[in-house]
Amino acid sequence: MDLRQFLMCLSLCTAFALSKPTEKKDRVHHEPQLSDKIHNDAQSFDYDHDAFLGAEEAKTFDQLTPEESKERLGKIVSKIDGDKDGFVTVDELKDWIKFAQKRWIYEDVERQWKGHDLNEDGLVSWEEYKNATYGYVLDDPDPDDGFNYKQMMVRDERRFKMADKDGDLIATKEEFTAFLHPEEYDYMKDIVVQETMEDIDKNADGFIDLEEYIGWQAYQGGDR
Repeated sequence: MDLRQFLMCLSLCTAFALSKPTEKKDRVHHEPQLSDKIHNDAQSFDYDHDAFLGAEEAKTFDQLTPEESKERLGKIVSKIDGDKDGFVTVDELKDWIKFAQKRWIYEDVERQWKGHDLNEDGLVSWEEYKNATYGYVLDDPDPDDGFNYKQMMVRDERRFKMADKDGDLIATKEEFTAFLHPEEYDYMKDIVVQETMEDIDKNADGFIDLEEYIGWQAYQGGDR
């Protein structure tokens, strides 16, 4: 299989991997687009290039010679070939694309971890997170922009407690990941549903009527 055939196959797998719509939930982080480039294989394979390598890694490939690109691509393909039979199957390609898509979550957690582990003990307590995120709000409970940060803090505390499996209000990195990205963890599904209900149910009657749903759709951009 030459490089063009490989990218054409990759394009089909990318489309399959993205076929399930991503739900939008307020205060829940979501998977970004695999690339900010236009997905039009008739023009180029740039989108698939980013999806396969990751946008940042793809930039480094752009600086390589064709020979260097081929060598590095060969090393990546060996990682994709899970059963080591010398061939890359459609399922193996799909798994790799999903892995590349999830990679940003761990990068996001690492970035936020540094800003919230204030005492650098390898853990993030609720107090650390609250002070780092809402410290200025606690000093000024009525900010000029009128946004209800106090309500957001209550929601974050509830989610933090849900993610904190042992209930000590101190998160390991895994628990902190569940807090930041609850949609990735089965035991966090209830809080995702609850927060979504709260975002849509504007009159707080415990039900979502058509007007509320349409309003939420409009707010989300109607891309479901």
